[in-house]
Amino acid sequence: MATVELTKENFDRTVSENDFILIDFWASWCGPCRQFAPVYEKASERHDDLVFAKVDTEAQQELAAAFEIRSIPTLMIVRDNVAVFAQPGALPETALEDVIGQARGLDMDEVRKSVAAAEAEAKSEGGGA
Repeated sequence: MATVELTKENFDRTVSENDFILIDFWASWCGPCRQFAPVYEKASERHDDLVFAKVDTEAQQELAAAFEIRSIPTLMIVRDNVAVFAQPGALPETALEDVIGQARGLDMDEVRKSVAAAEAEAKSEGGGA
């Protein structure tokens, strides 16, 4: 499966319409990004049930800023509209496969409970002062 180019125009729709999406934040001038690209592309062919997307941080500076991307490449995995993984650095093939496997194995009900609990805690800490 070919990777999808994400822009600020199609980002929200693409993420909300897909249960599992991997996003590679990259730039053409970035050597590690160019090294990671074939690894990412090969994984997209092996996992044709998942959406593999790319964000060109030069062309999509607003998206990169919104996700506080400070180093590229950065890989992010979003499941059910929840970012479950984000890490800078070019992953080798075996590490990428491991991360995909771990993300597939997540119990998203538990993840949502953890997120809700963290948000409630942050709200109570901020509201009690």
